[in-house]
Amino acid sequence: MAKVLYITANPKQEHESFSLSVGRAFVNAYKQHHPEDEIVELHLYDIDVPYIDADVFSGWGKLQQGQAFDQLNKDEQQKVARINELCEQFMEADKYVFVTPMWNFSFPPKLKAYIDTFCIAGKTFKYTEEGPVGLLKGKKALHIQARGGIYSEGPAKELEFGDRYLRAVLAFVGITDVQTIAVEGMNAFPNEAESIKQQAIERAKEAAKQF
Repeated sequence: MAKVLYITANPKQEHESFSLSVGRAFVNAYKQHHPEDEIVELHLYDIDVPYIDADVFSGWGKLQQGQAFDQLNKDEQQKVARINELCEQFMEADKYVFVTPMWNFSFPPKLKAYIDTFCIAGKTFKYTEEGPVGLLKGKKALHIQARGGIYSEGPAKELEFGDRYLRAVLAFVGITDVQTIAVEGMNAFPNEAESIKQQAIERAKEAAKQF
């Protein structure tokens, strides 16, 4: 049995979102083809995802200096413990599905905050004399990304940073088996938006069989 983390970074309702609609189609198909697997849903706009701030740095610094966890103040304890909880959950999973819209050529800030909770030295990667080494090898990921324009080809391709950044971070922690389903062109071709979504849903259903 595999554990799948289904991670969304979109404040919209599912029926209002191209990415979330395609993501739900993937989940439903995945459950059908892999009923023995566990799917844990993390909707980042609905849960506590701490930003790395002064409290976090202060808490980490105190722990590195040998202070006990209960010597941290309340805010430090809460944020450090939550980051550790999210990191451990990420490490325990076998597969990951990220669902995001493209915002200003990247993804929503909640996903960056979440990435910061699992990209932790000594847990998901380590430093060596030869450079950093990812510790989460053998896992796989899928990114479902909605883009209003066309960014998979042409001059705009160089402006797509969300999928490329996510792939770079995942590779950094050892996850190199990454697929992408791009739902794109809905704003550029509004008359074709429903067709674009349906085609992406079919691709998602097909991807779910082998994921």
